[in-house]
Amino acid sequence: MQHTKTDSSSHTVSSALHNAVLCLNKNSNTPRLDAEILLATLLGKPRSYLHTWPQNQLTPAQHFAFCELIERRREGEPVAYLTGQQEFWSLIYRVTPDTLIPRPETEHLVELALRQIPKDSCYQIADLGTGPGTIALALAHERPRCHVMAVEYCGQALQVAMENARRLGITNVTFRQSDWFSNLAQDRFDMITANPPYICSNDPYLAQKELHYEPATALVSGPTGFEAIEAIIVGAQSHLKSEACLLLEHGYDQGPATTDLLRRHGYHDVAGYKDYAGHDRVAMGRYNGI
Repeated sequence: MQHTKTDSSSHTVSSALHNAVLCLNKNSNTPRLDAEILLATLLGKPRSYLHTWPQNQLTPAQHFAFCELIERRREGEPVAYLTGQQEFWSLIYRVTPDTLIPRPETEHLVELALRQIPKDSCYQIADLGTGPGTIALALAHERPRCHVMAVEYCGQALQVAMENARRLGITNVTFRQSDWFSNLAQDRFDMITANPPYICSNDPYLAQKELHYEPATALVSGPTGFEAIEAIIVGAQSHLKSEACLLLEHGYDQGPATTDLLRRHGYHDVAGYKDYAGHDRVAMGRYNGI
């Protein structure tokens, strides 16, 4: 969107959104939604405000700032980074370029995990590669008697997760900086969850503009895409209590290979689960640990 001098009519909510959608049409699958989220966030209003008051005027400063946001979105910057937040499991998470943006499909892992945790239980849970606290805080919020350890290698991402916990008032979670299990010593858990990097380094999917803004270490596992998945499957054996559960998110085409890895490394009751789009998404297994 070009920043040109226009009459006041071009600064209405309605006209600003119209121009933004035209700008984003070729660069976003959801141009109207993107524009509405960005304008509502900028104005500090709910999206319903935009529909209720379409003829309200934007100030020149608001119009200019909105144009700047739309231009950044047109270049591929994710909406979540532009607004600094993303909703997941009905919780609002702060996100930054140091963290992976929570994906809707990861809610399926949370749902499956909660099925394994009785509501009155006091499970010890570890969430590996927690990013902004995506899975850890959702589980801690739903099971307040459990204790969740949010594990993350990136110090900046861990700070974001800690801030999210404080802001959301979730207190039954602690934080540990660790490269998977390297700093977990003799800790044992009733459940381990992880949404690790699982994209192979030469996957054409990585060419998408939006992904260039997210931390590569949270997306790319290595040449095969299974490096992190297998490292967690092997490492978890020393940190799972007897009959404890490991849940892993994986790529849409990695289901059979992930469940095979679990079986080959001695897990039992192994199962794979599809997300609501019908794609293989989560693998689960139990281990006869200590």
